[in-house]
Amino acid sequence: MTAFRVWAPAAGRVELAAAGQLREMTAGPGGWWSATAAEAGADVRYAFRLDGGDLLADPRSPRQPDGPGGLSQRYDHAGFSWTDGSWRGRPLRGGVIYELHVGTFTAAGTFDAAIERLDYLVSLGIDFVELMPVASFPGSRGWGYDGISLWSVHEPYGGPDGLKRFVDACHQRGLAVLLDVVYNHVGIGNRLADFGPYFTERHLTPWGPAVNFDQPGSDEVRAFVIGSALMWLRDYHADGLRLDAVHAIEDHRAIHVLEELAGQVSSLAGELGRELVLIAESDANDPRLVSPPPAGYGISAQWSDDFHHAVHAAVTGERQGYYCDFGSLAALARTLTRVFYHDGTWSRFRGRSHGRPVPAGLGADRFIGFLQDHDQVGNRAAGDRIGARTPLALVKVAAGLVLTAPFTPMLFMGEEWGASTPWQYFTDHPDPRLGRAVSDGRQAEFAAHGWQPGQIPDPQEPATFERSGLDWSQAAAPQHRDLLAWYRELIALRHSRPELTEPSLDQVRVAYDESARWLVVRRGRLRIVVSLGRVPQRVEIGAAGGLVLAASKPGVSVAGGSCSMPPESLAVVLA
Repeated sequence: MTAFRVWAPAAGRVELAAAGQLREMTAGPGGWWSATAAEAGADVRYAFRLDGGDLLADPRSPRQPDGPGGLSQRYDHAGFSWTDGSWRGRPLRGGVIYELHVGTFTAAGTFDAAIERLDYLVSLGIDFVELMPVASFPGSRGWGYDGISLWSVHEPYGGPDGLKRFVDACHQRGLAVLLDVVYNHVGIGNRLADFGPYFTERHLTPWGPAVNFDQPGSDEVRAFVIGSALMWLRDYHADGLRLDAVHAIEDHRAIHVLEELAGQVSSLAGELGRELVLIAESDANDPRLVSPPPAGYGISAQWSDDFHHAVHAAVTGERQGYYCDFGSLAALARTLTRVFYHDGTWSRFRGRSHGRPVPAGLGADRFIGFLQDHDQVGNRAAGDRIGARTPLALVKVAAGLVLTAPFTPMLFMGEEWGASTPWQYFTDHPDPRLGRAVSDGRQAEFAAHGWQPGQIPDPQEPATFERSGLDWSQAAAPQHRDLLAWYRELIALRHSRPELTEPSLDQVRVAYDESARWLVVRRGRLRIVVSLGRVPQRVEIGAAGGLVLAASKPGVSVAGGSCSMPPESLAVVLA
């Protein structure tokens, strides 16, 4: 006998469509309905019908072979043969993260094709592979942040077995796996509201009504979301989750859903006997996310947008949008020593004060530093990477700042060799009206910033997706090979020098000269010396002498308490 259950508290009648038959389900406590089907095998297709309406996919469907709008399919998690029985995970501290999108990481765009590149990531020095969302979303191509079936794996990538093969292959190589998950909204076209109060108009998000975490019926909604999160960690052996845009999660209960999730993940880690981490994305500049309860939510780490903005604006000179608050070396120094530039200070971009100070004793490894990520590239009008508009010398300086900072560093696929391929916003909505609305909305968004019609890539055009695929042959070209060698050198140095993974912010000292455009970061015996000026200069490093451990350009030397620096360069010096 095969058992089926679904939560539909407002329905007066629920039917199960399985194995070619339609049968009545039995109402139970709490709005749950159940039925059994003797002839339904492990891979049977099925759906639910509420009050005589359309056939609907299971909200907790483990597999959607025809996409989130098709029939659901049973899936036996116990049927996969894992080989990672001795894997115990790895701590975030000291690690380097590599963010990738399965569909554009390789030409084939599958988990199996990505496995073929794992040895390369190991040779680069990567510790964590972070996959952009893999929950089922509409069409075959997309970023994944419009997921609809939050318990199933996107079939074009390889489905549930494909993801398990990928995770297992990572663990064989000592790589931990993080999955990007989206619980602040559910993609357009979902039918969750037909089943129950999954959403509330009491709170609104940029994507419409908020997921219901605190209104009537929210106990089951919280269980739905937390159950999905635990499933990825337990059934797919993921080592952690990256939680998308948690500032858009509205929850006014005494125990926030993020705190509840962090507690359950901690308990699961104890049951499984392996390390599990949670990483939040938030633009609220609120360290309570990563502070221990009861003062905070107990999440392992969070992204630090301010550090990205400070580095990006300093090396590129860009000042549009949120970069208007950044660009000075003072801003860069502040993020290196305090994490947030805006920690209660005035934000010109927002027109108000913003953020909260990071309390003493909270380790810098709880914050993720990066030069590029899917948002900072893909949300630009043309999806252009930093190397498309910035000289290689300055890109190397920016990379050096990220990989020697006290934060946990993250790379975005291809940045390590300076991939020239853009990474653009692409979608594949089967509904032509929705697809047109997405395309028109993208054009209108950037028209307000001076872009002309036709200059913005159409998200629905297959060519937009195809342009965004990595060209792996570039990594062997001389200029790209030089940058790749620099990344490898810096990552190896980070792994070998404990000063670079020391998380205490009070151990970081920064000196700078705004007019001469130099900056020195002191981390124990190490000095990270940065010259953004266009002429050679000598920079005081506060030590009588030193050994140059790494330099982005030839010609760096140390003598008489100062470091001789070529223009637009970075050096790591052992004082």
